Amino acid sequence: MRAGSRYQNRRGDYFAAGITYFTVLSLFPLLMVGFAVAGFVLARDQSLLHTAQHKISDSVPGSMGKQLNDLVDQAISSRTGVGVIGLVGGLYSGLGWMANLRAALTEQWEQKHKQGNFIVTKLSDLGALIGLLLALVVSIGLSAISAGAITKRLLAIVHLDNAPGISVLLKAISIALAIAASWALFVWVIARLPREPVTLASAARAALLAAVVFEVFKQVAKVYLQSVLTSPAGAVFGPIVGIMVFSFFTSRIILFATAWAATSPDNLALAYTPPPDAAIIAPRVDARGSVAGAVAVFAAGMLAALGLAGVLNRRR
Repeated sequence: MRAGSRYQNRRGDYFAAGITYFTVLSLFPLLMVGFAVAGFVLARDQSLLHTAQHKISDSVPGSMGKQLNDLVDQAISSRTGVGVIGLVGGLYSGLGWMANLRAALTEQWEQKHKQGNFIVTKLSDLGALIGLLLALVVSIGLSAISAGAITKRLLAIVHLDNAPGISVLLKAISIALAIAASWALFVWVIARLPREPVTLASAARAALLAAVVFEVFKQVAKVYLQSVLTSPAGAVFGPIVGIMVFSFFTSRIILFATAWAATSPDNLALAYTPPPDAAIIAPRVDARGSVAGAVAVFAAGMLAALGLAGVLNRRR
């Protein structure tokens, strides 16, 4: 309940939507870079280019195949310009994505961070982006190893590759290693990407929660996308919609796990508590009331003096 309250109060869905926006925005520069890389590779290997063009013509006959081959020729001829524009656009969108992600994590931790120099901040975001890409490569590598030929080869060495139930065991090992890879990536995201340092132990626990939920989400999304992409509309709009939904829910998982870590008892004890507002003592003085009171007191004193004088005269 504390995590849910923190997530909502710190605009978790708002930041998740911003992260999704920059994720989709980054796709186009990355595709441009991919086209440029493919253009450089095909320009250096003419046999590979002819093979690719023949494959396109065989797979997509008619005018559509010719248009695709023309697109390949354009990618080769303009590979340098497309690559430069893609790199510049990717750098802009990547830094925006990282800045939004770090701001979202900082908000969930309720950290007080002073705005620094613009250039220093962008260099810090660039370093964080490079570190995240390296962590992502390691995570993808572990996931690939878990379901790859290495596991099957090890089982073949001990003559267990045809044992009953081996496919179930391989699936379980694959899921377990995928969770471990996601856990390592989420630990980096939750503990190292906020603007201010946080405790690693609570981040590790939250990353494990995020990794398990993320793996469940991946399995459900895989089944859902397989059913959606069979329709013509799903084949056209399915990939981009799938990327948007995948990015949005992944961002929400990470931010909620961060809120869960930030609201743990040990972190709440270390949380910043703002001092109370200064107490201002301002007595209210009514000048008119004070003058009237003084006149009344003076009149009462005069009457008392006159009465006392009358008593003394009678005694004399």
